[in-house]
Amino acid sequence: MKREITSWYSPALSQDMPISVYGHYGFSILLIPTAAADYLEYERFQMMDALAPVLDSGKCKIYSINSINNESWLNNDMYPPHKAIRHNQFNEYVVNEVIPFIKETSSDDTPIYTCGASFGALHAMNLFLRFPDKFNGAISMSGVYNLAEYTKGFYDDQVYFNSPEHYIQNLNDPWYLEKIRASKHIHLYTGSGDYEDPEASRRFSSILNEKQIPHDLGIWGTDIKHDWPTWRMMLPFILEEKF
Repeated sequence: MKREITSWYSPALSQDMPISVYGHYGFSILLIPTAAADYLEYERFQMMDALAPVLDSGKCKIYSINSINNESWLNNDMYPPHKAIRHNQFNEYVVNEVIPFIKETSSDDTPIYTCGASFGALHAMNLFLRFPDKFNGAISMSGVYNLAEYTKGFYDDQVYFNSPEHYIQNLNDPWYLEKIRASKHIHLYTGSGDYEDPEASRRFSSILNEKQIPHDLGIWGTDIKHDWPTWRMMLPFILEEKF
């Protein structure tokens, strides 16, 4: 499997941001870490080993970036409005820096799908829904789509506009809805075992249905826990069976 690591100083985040690239061809997947993890998290937990067949076949190419959750929502010492500012700087980094890098190292017309597990699932879905002209869909595993569950009671417009469960209910702009509905790859998957929250996926699926947004909902059994063995099964299944 081809693997490359690069980094650059991010103007949006005012720090160096590394990125790991796996594979050599195919559509692009922007992989967002769980919680406060880094760009090598998925590799450390053997996700790339599990994805080796689809990567080696040239089906897809994966771009894994750092999270900054420990500089925003997971930083208990930070003033809450500043957490929102930092999160929006992360969005700017992805849109204005990571997407151009992906296009430079693939092509201008290569589809880009966001992907993440746990807290990364929320970010993946949010990035696609906020920027449906930049991304072609989202794969979210074991996600909760209400950002307020991470904000310790803080709620303002910036929480609202980064919380898919909130803003999609009220989204009526035809430009956004047309682009979101055009996606053939909105995938919500979760287990029903320890520490999973399948009701969060069901609830968000219901909101998408109300907005006539096509999507794929997968609720796996009570033996499927909120942990890496689950995601190592889920993501290869989704990529092999749904793409």
